[in-house]
Amino acid sequence: MIIRIMGEGQYRAPEALCNELNQIDNRIVDLVEEGKAEEFQKELAKLISEIKKNGEPVEAEEITESDIIVPPADLSLEEAKDIFKGSGIFKD
Repeated sequence: MIIRIMGEGQYRAPEALCNELNQIDNRIVDLVEEGKAEEFQKELAKLISEIKKNGEPVEAEEITESDIIVPPADLSLEEAKDIFKGSGIFKD
């Protein structure tokens, strides 16, 4: 799966990593619904960190469509309400 972090590039993520990211994504959805801004920010930072740490960067010269687009770390809680809803950005 190809994941784009807005403003930071693309990463290849194996299925095992996607399963872990989906769990973080589901926690983010819950935190956004509950209006917990500080906890939401921490989980979003964790999501981005896990992608960077465990994903394989896609070279800038390689043009590949992204399967999932992760918003930037500075996303506000209000903006997140339009993105992290239902099953989140990773489909269950």
